[in-house]
Amino acid sequence: MSPSKVGQVTRLIQGLSASSALEVLRVIPRKSARMIEKTLKSAIANATDPNSHKLDPALLRVKEAVANEGPRLKRWQPKARGSAGPIIKRTSHIQIILTDGQ
Repeated sequence: MSPSKVGQVTRLIQGLSASSALEVLRVIPRKSARMIEKTLKSAIANATDPNSHKLDPALLRVKEAVANEGPRLKRWQPKARGSAGPIIKRTSHIQIILTDGQ
């Protein structure tokens, strides 16, 4: 999915608490919201891991949510009179940074 489509949704959750960001993402009817929700759940699980960080899940806030451009898949589609037209399939890297509010 293109970074511009994902970036529209990531801007909505910046600065929210982690639990309210999950609620917002569940309401948004876009495919990118499902992908960001999955990434946010992973970030919360990593932050609350008792072996490494031991942060309280109730205090977590989304400090930064960014969708950067990833590699592009380049394909070709046949066109009229034996020519070919490019198809560029864009990908994105979703990065979510959580903080405990301190």
